[in-house]
Amino acid sequence: MVKISANIGFLWADIALPERIERAAAAGFKAVECHFPYEHPADEIASVLSSNDIQLVGLNTGLGPGGPEDFGLAARTGREAEAKGLIDQAIAYAEATSATYVSVTAGRVSGPEATETYQENLSYACSQAAGSGINVVIEPLSVTAAPGYFLNTVEQAISIIEAVDAPNMRLMFDCFHTQMDQGSLTERLRRYADKLGHVQIASVPDRSEPNSGEINYRHIFTLLDELGYQGWVGAEYHPVGEVEQGLGWLKEIVQ
Repeated sequence: MVKISANIGFLWADIALPERIERAAAAGFKAVECHFPYEHPADEIASVLSSNDIQLVGLNTGLGPGGPEDFGLAARTGREAEAKGLIDQAIAYAEATSATYVSVTAGRVSGPEATETYQENLSYACSQAAGSGINVVIEPLSVTAAPGYFLNTVEQAISIIEAVDAPNMRLMFDCFHTQMDQGSLTERLRRYADKLGHVQIASVPDRSEPNSGEINYRHIFTLLDELGYQGWVGAEYHPVGEVEQGLGWLKEIVQ
């Protein structure tokens, strides 16, 4: 049976991060994941997690000084020192909060030079994270949702993972992004099951609660069980209304 993590980058997004953790725990979640927790000291978040008996699954590296315009620095040639600084920050935060993965954001860039830079920075991240049992994950993003982002397809991500060739280098398989641009979720999950580090879900095309739209998540969850996937499945969606009012999908599609 799949384990669902609440992505509090999207859920309860209008309140402070510590309160989001509390709301997720109150709603029955046993784990959360977030994007950029850095405005709160790691020890503060660790305390909130502990007092609410809930786990932080993972977080992203920062986007860089340009924020969404940068959308990460790890594939940007000439900004390696900044990228490594963001990687170090994320790994230290993950260690302090017992998170299990760090997602390394690439940036809005393209070309062979960017690929080489990204692979070098990912190798650095894997080396830095290895002693803590933290996985480094990369996430392909839909060109519709994230125009200009470096990493767009599952196959591109797999080629980078294979080039880095580190035991803690994994794929974040976001069903929303993959369905938007590529489809064939069943085939790709089967083919790359041994590379999975995290899975995320939302409806397609509106990215709301995952009990509507194009994807049959009952099938996806059954498939993940068949494949022996032991990780978390992140509920990364924009709620239509109040989060708690929309959580009926948990009983409807999680078996």
